[in-house]
Amino acid sequence: MFKRHALTLALCIGAMMTCQGAMALDDAKAPPSEKEPLAIFRDPRHAMTKYIEGYRSGDTTSSLDALRYAAQGGEALARWKLGSMYAEGDGVPRDEAKAYQYFLQIIEAYDEANPNPRERGVVASAFVAVGAYSLTGKPTKGIERNTARAFEMFSYAATEFGDMHAQYNLGLMYLEGSGITKDVRRGARWLRLAADKQHIESQAVLGRLYFNGIEGVPRQRALGLMYLTMARDGAGDPAKHKWIIDLYDGAMTTASDPDRQAALTYLEQFVKGRQEARR
Repeated sequence: MFKRHALTLALCIGAMMTCQGAMALDDAKAPPSEKEPLAIFRDPRHAMTKYIEGYRSGDTTSSLDALRYAAQGGEALARWKLGSMYAEGDGVPRDEAKAYQYFLQIIEAYDEANPNPRERGVVASAFVAVGAYSLTGKPTKGIERNTARAFEMFSYAATEFGDMHAQYNLGLMYLEGSGITKDVRRGARWLRLAADKQHIESQAVLGRLYFNGIEGVPRQRALGLMYLTMARDGAGDPAKHKWIIDLYDGAMTTASDPDRQAALTYLEQFVKGRQEARR
């Protein structure tokens, strides 16, 4: 069984903090039992500014009030941040039901016909988060398992936003046949899209597929070793990424010298191609 990390929301939070924007949403859609923030801000955007100032100064109480005000006023970034906080229990009691509702608000408020470019990252991550909750389900939190909905969320984020986390999860759904017809080759294609964006979990799973040759995926040991090497190099947490390290070590143990040399050549070409693409 492959590892799934879509709910490791901390991977996305840092990148999302640069996104700004506002989307209107009726107050009736606020998460249940959420404390009503004081209306001491000019508008949601002003509240987001005060949240950032309070957060940086260590004033967690006023910054949280500002964040809630901004979220109720339609700020997608505020909703994402609150959802992430409740999902992780970061500064607030952990409450996955509230987290799910905040992520859902972002999706429901998204205007596909008139999208805000500054909110693309936040919206894409919300689709992934709702997809991940739907895939596993949290019945005690009122979140039912719905693999069809998960597939819909991941597919939309993967195709419309090119989100690598969505592409990874979509690839795993095809590999495992999770609520859809199993299709390893199609799963490998989605994984490669994410792997080429430096998504290390995708690199590890794809590397294993290529190195071993599994269910219709041609065996390409050198290419597989290249992706496993990239995943191993990006594995910064020995505990969290032990499975990646183990896959790499296992492949290196059985790889031949020509496999290793060819993998190094592939890796050099890959890095060179990325550098040229950035120019």
